[in-house]
Amino acid sequence: MGEQSKGDLAVPANAAVEARGLVRRYGEGETAVEALRGVDLDVRSGELVAVMGPSGSGKSTLMHLLAGLDKPTAGTVQIAGTEITNLDDSKLTRLRREHIGFVFQFFNLLPMLDAEENVILPLSIAGEKPDKAWLDSLLGQMGLTDRRRHRPSELSGGQQQRVAIARSLVTRPTILFADEPTGNLDSKTSGEILELMRASVDAYGQTTVMVTHEARAAAIADRILFLEDGSIVKELRGASQQDVLAVMNSLGT
Repeated sequence: MGEQSKGDLAVPANAAVEARGLVRRYGEGETAVEALRGVDLDVRSGELVAVMGPSGSGKSTLMHLLAGLDKPTAGTVQIAGTEITNLDDSKLTRLRREHIGFVFQFFNLLPMLDAEENVILPLSIAGEKPDKAWLDSLLGQMGLTDRRRHRPSELSGGQQQRVAIARSLVTRPTILFADEPTGNLDSKTSGEILELMRASVDAYGQTTVMVTHEARAAAIADRILFLEDGSIVKELRGASQQDVLAVMNSLGT
């Protein structure tokens, strides 16, 4: 697809997320801290983008703004062509329900629900029923077919994260935001989860933005953005773990 002009920047016509001039400032006057300093960003549909940077670089702040969990001090965010920064709470909640999926470091499963019930929870909240063929396919892709009636306490950490990923995908969101998705897992399980996240992009075309501090995780991405002091300072495509580590070392981490 082509590109459409937006201001002085060329915006991909198939961009799932567009951000322009994002500033997030905390506090006032001389004590004010700028967590983000005018970030511009496009994420194409079907792209996996990793966001890395030293502690305090602004990567979590960026994700929260892109996902509509926080509002910028200045700048705009569009998801699926809808400007979200000025939406009221009810419209923003509806947009997040229809267009956004989340995966967190700590799985955030409801302990009284079994795996399948946790997976379809976003649909249940919206008063919708899952498409059986899609649900079966998704649970199969996540390796959960024989775990669908198990509660979280009966699942390993890796299995719980698989449930969380399936839950984030069940609504077929425009974009999936993953916040340190392997940060609470051992090395072997982390590798399995990263393979599943890459597979969700390749098999379903699932647009994904992942915040991570792990070079191994970032290396599965199509594109890696490096933040420092609230600004994007470097971008890599098709990078190896060694490439990622070299950049992170140059940023003083």
